[in-house]
Amino acid sequence: MKKISTTEQFNELIQSDKEIIVKFFADWCPDCTRMNMFIGDILEEYNQNDWYELNRDELPELADKYQVMGIPSLLIFKNGEKKAHLHSANAKTPEEVTEFLSQHI
Repeated sequence: MKKISTTEQFNELIQSDKEIIVKFFADWCPDCTRMNMFIGDILEEYNQNDWYELNRDELPELADKYQVMGIPSLLIFKNGEKKAHLHSANAKTPEEVTEFLSQHI
């Protein structure tokens, strides 16, 4: 998973004409650490997509703009638009993440 470190980089990446997946996280977040323990297998399964991660504490304006109220959250973007959002409450297991991806990709 590649790291997004600037708003400009984020804005450029989401313009892609294929779906990209952005994980919003924070270093202090225990659920983010838990997701990291199982996300590797999901990345392999969905390796046709570009995956990025964004620390919401480093770029809080993006978290606000896209209504990321809880972390970790997975957002899918295409052509500059947010297409889907898996909120943190529903991102606690590999099955929840896989189901979300299978519905939206």
